Amino acid sequence: MLKGLLALLLLSLLAEHDDYGYSLVERLRAGGLTDVAEGTVYPALARLERGGFFTTHLVPSDRGPARKYYQLSATGRAELDVRRAAWNTLTNVIDRLTNGEQT
Repeated sequence: MLKGLLALLLLSLLAEHDDYGYSLVERLRAGGLTDVAEGTVYPALARLERGGFFTTHLVPSDRGPARKYYQLSATGRAELDVRRAAWNTLTNVIDRLTNGEQT
């Protein structure tokens, strides 16, 4: 299930501020996804970048090579709105059905 939601989570985090890959992994873990693997996040970032949802830029690092920062594009913001609406609809349906409420 996480694979399907990872795009929504990454778009949401980047709507808050630009960030680089490992920092996004750390933010996901701090948010409660303690088992999320870098090997899951980086391919998701690459897919979203290919979809035009991010722009990227390099920022020099105090330690090691420059970091690739991701910035949400206008297309990414629109996609975030679509995914949030779909998520809200789904969670409302699940909430109703798991609480024994009929439509």
